[in-house]
Amino acid sequence: MSVRPLAAFCALLLLQLPLSAANGQTVIMESDQLATSAALAMKPATMHLKLAADGGVLGTRTTGSALGVDSVANWSGYFYEPGVPAFGGLAFAWTYTMVGSSPYGAAPATTISAPVVPVNIDLRNYDGTPRYVNGHRLFYRARQFVEPVLDSPIFRPTTFDSSATKTQFTDAVQRAEFYNAAPATWHTMLAPVVRKSRTMTLTRGTYRFALDADGDCCAFVLVDVNVFVNALFPATATDTTTPIGAAENAGDITTRDISTFLFPNTFLYSPPYPTGGCCIIGFHSYDVEPGSAANGWLEKRYVMNYSSWVTPGIFSDPNFGDVTPLSHELTETFNDPFVNNTTPFWLSPNGQCNDILENGDVIEGLPNAEYPIRRDERTYHPQNVPLLQWFAGVTPSTAIGGAYSYPDKTVLPTANVSQQFGCAGPL
Repeated sequence: MSVRPLAAFCALLLLQLPLSAANGQTVIMESDQLATSAALAMKPATMHLKLAADGGVLGTRTTGSALGVDSVANWSGYFYEPGVPAFGGLAFAWTYTMVGSSPYGAAPATTISAPVVPVNIDLRNYDGTPRYVNGHRLFYRARQFVEPVLDSPIFRPTTFDSSATKTQFTDAVQRAEFYNAAPATWHTMLAPVVRKSRTMTLTRGTYRFALDADGDCCAFVLVDVNVFVNALFPATATDTTTPIGAAENAGDITTRDISTFLFPNTFLYSPPYPTGGCCIIGFHSYDVEPGSAANGWLEKRYVMNYSSWVTPGIFSDPNFGDVTPLSHELTETFNDPFVNNTTPFWLSPNGQCNDILENGDVIEGLPNAEYPIRRDERTYHPQNVPLLQWFAGVTPSTAIGGAYSYPDKTVLPTANVSQQFGCAGPL
Protein backbone atom coordinates (compact mmCIF):
# COMPACT_ATOMS: atom_id res chain seq x y z
CA MET A 1 0.00 0.00 0.00
CA SER A 2 1.16 3.50 -0.71
CA VAL A 3 -0.65 6.77 -0.44
CA ARG A 4 1.08 9.84 -1.79
CA PRO A 5 0.45 13.21 -0.10
CA LEU A 6 -3.26 13.84 -0.39
CA ALA A 7 -4.53 16.77 -2.42
CA ALA A 8 -7.79 16.96 -0.58
CA PHE A 9 -10.97 18.91 0.02
CA CYS A 10 -11.17 19.81 3.71
CA ALA A 11 -13.24 22.07 5.91
CA LEU A 12 -14.06 22.73 9.52
CA LEU A 13 -17.21 21.36 11.06
CA LEU A 14 -18.42 24.55 12.64
CA LEU A 15 -21.67 23.35 14.14
CA GLN A 16 -23.75 20.23 14.53
CA LEU A 17 -27.45 20.88 14.59
CA PRO A 18 -29.68 18.54 16.65
CA LEU A 19 -32.86 17.08 15.28
CA SER A 20 -35.62 17.08 17.88
CA ALA A 21 -38.85 16.55 16.04
CA ALA A 22 -40.31 15.36 12.77
CA ASN A 23 -43.97 15.44 11.83
CA GLY A 24 -44.72 16.73 15.28
CA GLN A 25 -43.18 13.72 17.00
CA THR A 26 -39.98 13.45 18.97
CA VAL A 27 -37.23 11.62 17.08
CA ILE A 28 -34.88 9.46 19.11
CA MET A 29 -31.50 9.58 17.43
CA GLU A 30 -28.63 7.16 17.65
CA SER A 31 -25.53 8.41 19.45
CA ASP A 32 -23.62 8.61 16.14
CA GLN A 33 -26.53 9.90 14.08
CA LEU A 34 -26.48 13.46 12.75
CA ALA A 35 -29.29 15.74 11.76
CA THR A 36 -29.87 15.89 8.03
CA SER A 37 -29.31 19.64 8.25
CA ALA A 38 -25.96 19.28 10.05
CA ALA A 39 -23.94 19.68 6.86
CA LEU A 40 -25.40 23.13 6.26
CA ALA A 41 -22.94 24.36 8.87
CA MET A 42 -19.96 22.75 7.16
CA LYS A 43 -17.88 24.78 4.75
CA PRO A 44 -15.99 22.63 2.23
CA ALA A 45 -12.48 23.84 1.41
CA THR A 46 -9.14 22.18 0.67
CA MET A 47 -6.31 21.71 3.11
CA HIS A 48 -3.01 20.05 2.33
CA LEU A 49 8.90 37.72 -5.86
CA LYS A 50 8.41 38.97 -8.13
CA LEU A 51 12.14 39.57 -8.72
CA ALA A 52 11.62 40.55 -12.34
CA ALA A 53 8.94 42.84 -13.64
CA ASP A 54 8.33 40.60 -16.64
CA GLY A 55 7.48 37.60 -14.44
CA GLY A 56 8.13 33.92 -15.08
CA VAL A 57 8.59 32.11 -18.36
CA LEU A 58 7.22 28.77 -19.53
CA GLY A 59 9.85 26.56 -21.11
CA THR A 60 9.03 25.06 -24.51
CA ARG A 61 11.35 22.04 -24.30
CA THR A 62 9.70 18.91 -22.94
CA THR A 63 10.47 15.28 -22.32
CA GLY A 64 8.54 12.05 -22.56
CA SER A 65 6.99 10.08 -19.73
CA ALA A 66 8.60 9.65 -16.30
CA LEU A 67 11.44 7.12 -16.34
CA GLY A 68 11.10 3.82 -14.51
CA VAL A 69 7.35 4.17 -14.12
CA ASP A 70 4.47 2.15 -15.59
CA SER A 71 1.57 4.59 -15.44
CA VAL A 72 -0.79 6.89 -17.30
CA ALA A 73 0.49 8.74 -20.39
CA ASN A 74 2.45 11.77 -19.22
CA TRP A 75 5.02 14.35 -20.28
CA SER A 76 7.31 16.76 -18.44
CA GLY A 77 8.12 20.44 -18.89
CA TYR A 78 9.48 23.32 -16.85
CA PHE A 79 9.07 27.00 -16.10
CA TYR A 80 11.54 29.67 -14.99
CA GLU A 81 10.67 31.81 -11.97
CA PRO A 82 12.75 32.73 -8.91
CA GLY A 83 11.39 31.02 -5.81
CA VAL A 84 12.25 29.33 -2.54
CA PRO A 85 12.11 25.52 -2.51
CA ALA A 86 10.99 23.61 0.59
CA PHE A 87 14.60 22.64 1.40
CA GLY A 88 15.69 26.28 1.43
CA GLY A 89 17.92 28.42 -0.74
CA LEU A 90 16.79 29.82 -4.07
CA ALA A 91 15.67 28.02 -7.22
CA PHE A 92 14.88 29.26 -10.72
CA ALA A 93 13.82 26.25 -12.82
CA TRP A 94 10.76 24.23 -11.78
CA THR A 95 9.91 20.98 -13.55
CA TYR A 96 6.43 19.52 -13.75
CA THR A 97 4.75 16.41 -15.09
CA MET A 98 1.29 16.50 -16.70
CA VAL A 99 -1.10 13.97 -18.16
CA GLY A 100 -1.29 13.35 -21.90
CA SER A 101 1.26 14.44 -24.52
CA SER A 102 3.30 17.60 -24.89
CA PRO A 103 1.48 20.58 -26.46
CA TYR A 104 4.67 21.56 -28.27
CA GLY A 105 5.88 20.09 -31.53
CA ALA A 106 3.72 17.37 -33.09
CA ALA A 107 1.34 17.55 -30.11
CA PRO A 108 -0.76 14.45 -30.79
CA ALA A 109 -4.18 13.96 -29.22
CA THR A 110 -4.36 11.49 -26.34
CA THR A 111 -7.26 9.38 -25.14
CA ILE A 112 -7.04 7.91 -21.64
CA SER A 113 -9.26 5.19 -20.26
CA ALA A 114 -11.17 6.51 -17.25
CA PRO A 115 -12.85 3.75 -15.23
CA VAL A 116 -15.57 4.87 -12.84
CA VAL A 117 -15.88 2.52 -9.88
CA PRO A 118 -18.98 3.15 -7.73
CA VAL A 119 -18.26 2.40 -4.07
CA ASN A 120 -21.13 1.56 -1.73
CA ILE A 121 -20.93 2.24 2.00
CA ASP A 122 -21.96 -0.61 4.32
CA LEU A 123 -22.36 0.65 7.89
CA ARG A 124 -22.03 -2.13 10.48
CA ASN A 125 -22.53 -2.59 14.23
CA TYR A 126 -19.64 -2.89 16.66
CA ASP A 127 -19.73 -6.69 16.24
CA GLY A 128 -19.68 -6.46 12.43
CA THR A 129 -23.32 -7.40 11.86
CA PRO A 130 -25.47 -5.36 9.45
CA ARG A 131 -26.90 -2.26 11.12
CA TYR A 132 -30.52 -1.17 11.03
CA VAL A 133 -32.07 2.07 12.26
CA ASN A 134 -35.87 2.35 12.44
CA GLY A 135 -36.06 -0.80 10.35
CA HIS A 136 -33.85 0.60 7.58
CA ARG A 137 -30.55 -1.07 6.68
CA LEU A 138 -27.62 1.37 6.74
CA PHE A 139 -26.32 0.56 3.28
CA TYR A 140 -25.65 3.50 0.94
CA ARG A 141 -25.49 2.70 -2.78
CA ALA A 142 -23.29 4.73 -5.10
CA ARG A 143 -24.52 3.63 -8.51
CA GLN A 144 -27.44 6.07 -8.44
CA PHE A 145 -24.93 8.89 -8.98
CA VAL A 146 -23.06 7.33 -11.90
CA GLU A 147 -25.42 8.48 -14.67
CA PRO A 148 -25.40 12.18 -13.68
CA VAL A 149 -21.60 12.05 -13.44
CA LEU A 150 -21.28 10.57 -16.92
CA ASP A 151 -23.69 13.19 -18.26
CA SER A 152 -21.71 16.03 -16.70
CA PRO A 153 -19.18 18.28 -18.48
CA ILE A 154 -16.46 16.16 -16.89
CA PHE A 155 -17.09 13.44 -19.46
CA ARG A 156 -19.68 14.75 -21.92
CA PRO A 157 -18.29 17.13 -24.58
CA THR A 158 -19.35 20.70 -23.85
CA THR A 159 -18.71 24.08 -25.45
CA PHE A 160 -15.63 25.90 -24.09
CA ASP A 161 -13.84 28.77 -25.80
CA SER A 162 -10.45 27.07 -25.43
CA SER A 163 -11.45 24.47 -28.04
CA ALA A 164 -12.80 24.81 -31.57
CA THR A 165 -14.91 21.71 -30.95
CA LYS A 166 -16.88 20.59 -27.90
CA THR A 167 -14.66 18.97 -25.34
CA GLN A 168 -14.46 17.78 -21.74
CA PHE A 169 -13.84 20.04 -18.76
CA THR A 170 -10.31 18.84 -17.97
CA ASP A 171 -9.20 19.08 -21.59
CA ALA A 172 -10.67 22.56 -21.84
CA VAL A 173 -8.60 23.68 -18.84
CA GLN A 174 -5.42 22.11 -20.19
CA ARG A 175 -5.98 23.65 -23.62
CA ALA A 176 -6.54 27.06 -21.97
CA GLU A 177 -3.08 26.81 -20.40
CA PHE A 178 -1.35 26.11 -23.71
CA TYR A 179 -3.84 27.87 -25.97
CA ASN A 180 -1.21 29.95 -27.76
CA ALA A 181 1.27 27.09 -28.16
CA ALA A 182 -0.72 23.96 -29.01
CA PRO A 183 -2.41 23.17 -32.33
CA ALA A 184 -6.18 22.98 -32.48
CA THR A 185 -5.94 19.19 -32.74
CA TRP A 186 -4.16 18.78 -29.37
CA HIS A 187 -6.50 17.22 -26.83
CA THR A 188 -6.36 14.98 -23.78
CA MET A 189 -9.65 13.12 -23.58
CA LEU A 190 -11.06 10.75 -20.97
CA ALA A 191 -12.91 7.62 -22.11
CA PRO A 192 -15.20 6.70 -19.21
CA VAL A 193 -16.20 3.11 -18.58
CA VAL A 194 -18.32 2.03 -15.61
CA ARG A 195 -16.83 -0.86 -13.67
CA LYS A 196 -18.25 -3.25 -11.11
CA SER A 197 -19.47 -1.62 -7.91
CA ARG A 198 -17.34 -2.21 -4.84
CA THR A 199 -18.30 -1.92 -1.19
CA MET A 200 -16.49 -0.36 1.76
CA THR A 201 -17.57 -1.88 5.07
CA LEU A 202 -17.21 0.29 8.16
CA THR A 203 -17.61 -0.63 11.82
CA ARG A 204 -19.58 1.54 14.23
CA GLY A 205 -17.31 4.03 15.94
CA THR A 206 -15.49 4.91 12.71
CA TYR A 207 -18.36 6.79 11.10
CA ARG A 208 -21.29 9.16 11.63
CA PHE A 209 -24.41 9.27 9.48
CA ALA A 210 -27.52 11.26 8.68
CA LEU A 211 -30.71 9.72 7.29
CA ASP A 212 -32.52 11.26 4.36
CA ALA A 213 -35.95 12.87 4.60
CA ASP A 214 -37.66 9.48 4.24
CA GLY A 215 -35.65 7.96 7.06
CA ASP A 216 -33.58 5.87 4.67
CA CYS A 217 -29.81 5.62 4.41
CA CYS A 218 -28.48 8.11 3.88
CA ALA A 219 -28.36 11.87 3.47
CA PHE A 220 -24.61 11.69 4.03
CA VAL A 221 -21.95 9.72 5.88
CA LEU A 222 -18.88 11.01 7.73
CA VAL A 223 -15.90 8.65 8.00
CA ASP A 224 -12.67 8.76 10.00
CA VAL A 225 -10.07 9.74 7.37
CA ASN A 226 -7.45 7.29 8.66
CA VAL A 227 -9.89 4.38 8.62
CA PHE A 228 -11.09 5.41 5.16
CA VAL A 229 -7.62 5.49 3.59
CA ASN A 230 -6.74 2.06 5.02
CA ALA A 231 -10.06 0.67 3.84
CA LEU A 232 -9.60 2.09 0.32
CA PHE A 233 -5.99 1.16 -0.53
CA PRO A 234 -4.69 -2.43 -0.62
CA ALA A 235 -2.10 -3.52 1.95
CA THR A 236 -0.35 -5.73 -0.63
CA ALA A 237 -0.44 -6.24 -4.39
CA THR A 238 -2.71 -9.29 -3.98
CA ASP A 239 -5.08 -7.76 -1.43
CA THR A 240 -8.64 -7.92 -2.77
CA THR A 241 -10.43 -6.77 0.38
CA THR A 242 -10.37 -3.08 -0.50
CA PRO A 243 -12.07 -1.28 -3.42
CA ILE A 244 -8.77 -0.37 -5.09
CA GLY A 245 -7.18 -3.77 -4.50
CA ALA A 246 -10.25 -5.61 -5.78
CA ALA A 247 -10.44 -3.42 -8.90
CA GLU A 248 -6.73 -3.85 -9.65
CA ASN A 249 -6.73 -7.62 -9.26
CA ALA A 250 -9.90 -7.98 -11.34
CA GLY A 251 -8.37 -5.95 -14.16
CA ASP A 252 -11.07 -3.28 -13.80
CA ILE A 253 -8.38 -0.60 -13.56
CA THR A 254 -4.87 -0.57 -15.00
CA THR A 255 -1.75 1.56 -14.71
CA ARG A 256 -2.66 3.26 -18.01
CA ASP A 257 -5.93 4.63 -16.60
CA ILE A 258 -7.16 7.54 -14.54
CA SER A 259 -9.60 5.81 -12.21
CA THR A 260 -12.39 7.46 -10.26
CA PHE A 261 -13.72 5.83 -7.10
CA LEU A 262 -17.12 7.48 -6.81
CA PHE A 263 -18.71 7.62 -3.36
CA PRO A 264 -22.25 8.65 -2.36
CA ASN A 265 -22.17 11.81 -0.19
CA THR A 266 -19.26 10.38 1.81
CA PHE A 267 -17.11 12.95 3.60
CA LEU A 268 -14.07 12.43 5.79
CA TYR A 269 -13.24 13.90 9.19
CA SER A 270 -10.03 14.00 11.21
CA PRO A 271 -10.40 12.40 14.63
CA PRO A 272 -11.43 13.11 17.27
CA TYR A 273 -14.90 13.99 16.07
CA PRO A 274 -16.07 16.75 15.94
CA THR A 275 -13.07 18.81 17.07
CA GLY A 276 -10.63 17.28 14.59
CA GLY A 277 -12.24 19.00 11.59
CA CYS A 278 -14.42 18.03 8.67
CA CYS A 279 -14.91 17.55 5.73
CA ILE A 280 -12.60 16.06 3.11
CA ILE A 281 -14.66 15.43 0.00
CA GLY A 282 -12.02 14.17 -2.40
CA PHE A 283 -8.36 13.55 -3.02
CA HIS A 284 -6.18 12.39 -5.87
CA SER A 285 -3.21 10.10 -5.48
CA TYR A 286 -1.93 6.79 -6.83
CA ASP A 287 -1.47 3.27 -5.57
CA VAL A 288 2.09 2.03 -6.09
CA GLU A 289 2.80 -1.66 -6.61
CA PRO A 290 5.95 -3.58 -7.53
CA GLY A 291 6.88 -4.23 -11.13
CA SER A 292 7.68 -7.58 -12.68
CA ALA A 293 9.39 -9.09 -15.70
CA ALA A 294 6.09 -8.69 -17.58
CA ASN A 295 6.32 -4.88 -17.47
CA GLY A 296 10.10 -4.61 -17.61
CA TRP A 297 10.46 -4.17 -13.86
CA LEU A 298 8.83 -0.76 -13.86
CA GLU A 299 7.18 0.61 -10.76
CA LYS A 300 3.40 0.38 -11.18
CA ARG A 301 1.41 3.53 -10.43
CA TYR A 302 -2.38 3.31 -10.53
CA VAL A 303 -3.45 6.96 -10.77
CA MET A 304 -6.77 7.46 -9.00
CA ASN A 305 -9.06 9.82 -7.23
CA TYR A 306 -11.63 9.46 -4.48
CA SER A 307 -14.46 11.86 -5.20
CA SER A 308 -17.78 12.13 -3.48
CA TRP A 309 -20.94 13.07 -5.27
CA VAL A 310 -22.44 15.98 -3.34
CA THR A 311 -26.20 16.31 -3.47
CA PRO A 312 -27.03 20.01 -3.89
CA GLY A 313 -28.28 21.53 -0.67
CA ILE A 314 -26.23 19.42 1.72
CA PHE A 315 -23.82 22.32 2.25
CA SER A 316 -24.84 25.91 2.73
CA ASP A 317 -23.15 27.11 -0.48
CA PRO A 318 -25.84 26.56 -3.16
CA ASN A 319 -23.21 26.32 -5.91
CA PHE A 320 -21.09 23.67 -4.19
CA GLY A 321 -22.41 20.31 -5.28
CA ASP A 322 -22.69 17.49 -7.80
CA VAL A 323 -19.30 17.27 -9.61
CA THR A 324 -17.46 20.09 -7.82
CA PRO A 325 -15.16 17.60 -6.02
CA LEU A 326 -14.59 15.47 -9.13
CA SER A 327 -13.74 18.49 -11.30
CA HIS A 328 -11.30 19.66 -8.64
CA GLU A 329 -9.53 16.31 -8.35
CA LEU A 330 -9.35 15.55 -12.08
CA THR A 331 -7.93 18.95 -13.04
CA GLU A 332 -5.33 18.49 -10.33
CA THR A 333 -4.60 14.99 -11.66
CA PHE A 334 -4.05 16.41 -15.16
CA ASN A 335 -1.61 19.03 -13.82
CA ASP A 336 0.07 16.85 -11.17
CA PRO A 337 -0.64 13.12 -11.63
CA PHE A 338 2.06 11.94 -9.21
CA VAL A 339 1.50 14.68 -6.60
CA ASN A 340 5.12 15.83 -6.79
CA ASN A 341 5.15 19.00 -8.92
CA THR A 342 6.73 21.62 -6.68
CA THR A 343 6.42 25.35 -7.34
CA PRO A 344 7.55 28.58 -5.72
CA PHE A 345 5.58 29.18 -2.53
CA TRP A 346 2.21 30.71 -3.37
CA LEU A 347 -0.38 32.55 -1.33
CA SER A 348 -3.87 32.30 -2.76
CA PRO A 349 -6.82 34.71 -2.40
CA ASN A 350 -8.48 32.21 -0.04
CA GLY A 351 -5.49 32.39 2.31
CA GLN A 352 -3.89 29.07 1.49
CA CYS A 353 -0.11 28.81 1.38
CA ASN A 354 1.58 25.96 -0.46
CA ASP A 355 4.39 25.01 -2.83
CA ILE A 356 2.80 22.35 -5.03
CA LEU A 357 0.97 22.51 -8.35
CA GLU A 358 -2.45 21.75 -6.87
CA ASN A 359 -4.56 24.05 -8.99
CA GLY A 360 -7.90 23.24 -7.39
CA ASP A 361 -6.78 24.51 -3.99
CA VAL A 362 -6.13 28.10 -5.01
CA ILE A 363 -9.73 29.10 -5.79
CA GLU A 364 -11.89 26.79 -3.67
CA GLY A 365 -14.07 28.50 -1.13
CA LEU A 366 -14.12 31.84 -2.95
CA PRO A 367 -17.54 33.36 -3.75
CA ASN A 368 -17.07 32.62 -7.46
CA ALA A 369 -15.28 29.27 -7.06
CA GLU A 370 -17.76 27.29 -9.16
CA TYR A 371 -18.70 27.66 -12.82
CA PRO A 372 -22.34 26.63 -13.38
CA ILE A 373 -23.02 24.77 -16.63
CA ARG A 374 -26.55 23.84 -17.68
CA ARG A 375 -26.94 20.39 -19.23
CA ASP A 376 -30.49 19.36 -20.16
CA GLU A 377 -32.48 19.44 -16.92
CA ARG A 378 -29.53 19.74 -14.54
CA THR A 379 -27.07 22.49 -13.70
CA TYR A 380 -23.57 21.22 -12.90
CA HIS A 381 -21.00 23.07 -10.83
CA PRO A 382 -17.41 22.29 -11.86
CA GLN A 383 -14.80 24.41 -10.13
CA ASN A 384 -12.88 27.29 -11.64
CA VAL A 385 -9.14 26.60 -11.43
CA PRO A 386 -5.93 28.63 -11.80
CA LEU A 387 -3.79 28.03 -14.85
CA LEU A 388 -0.10 27.12 -14.95
CA GLN A 389 0.77 30.74 -15.73
CA TRP A 390 -0.53 31.78 -12.28
CA PHE A 391 1.89 29.45 -10.46
CA ALA A 392 4.76 30.39 -12.78
CA GLY A 393 4.21 34.13 -12.38
CA VAL A 394 4.04 34.65 -16.14
CA THR A 395 3.26 38.34 -16.73
CA PRO A 396 1.45 38.97 -18.96
CA SER A 397 -0.16 35.56 -19.08
CA THR A 398 0.41 33.45 -22.19
CA ALA A 399 -2.79 31.48 -21.53
CA ILE A 400 -6.06 32.00 -23.38
CA GLY A 401 -7.08 35.65 -23.36
CA GLY A 402 -4.22 36.52 -21.00
CA ALA A 403 -6.09 34.67 -18.25
CA TYR A 404 -4.87 33.18 -14.98
CA SER A 405 -8.05 31.19 -14.24
CA TYR A 406 -10.51 29.14 -16.23
CA PRO A 407 -13.32 28.78 -17.28
CA ASP A 408 -14.05 32.10 -15.53
CA LYS A 409 -11.09 34.24 -16.57
CA THR A 410 -11.91 36.96 -14.04
CA VAL A 411 -11.45 34.99 -10.81
CA LEU A 412 -7.67 35.55 -10.70
CA PRO A 413 -6.80 38.92 -12.27
CA THR A 414 -3.04 38.70 -11.60
CA ALA A 415 -0.31 36.07 -11.29
CA ASN A 416 1.05 34.65 -8.06
CA VAL A 417 3.82 36.63 -6.38
CA SER A 418 6.54 34.20 -5.25
CA GLN A 419 6.65 33.99 -1.47
CA GLN A 420 9.35 33.43 1.08
CA PHE A 421 9.40 30.05 2.82
CA GLY A 422 6.02 29.39 4.41
CA CYS A 423 4.56 32.53 2.82
CA ALA A 424 6.33 34.78 5.31
CA GLY A 425 6.12 37.56 2.74
CA PRO A 426 6.88 38.31 -0.92
CA LEU A 427 10.31 37.24 -2.12
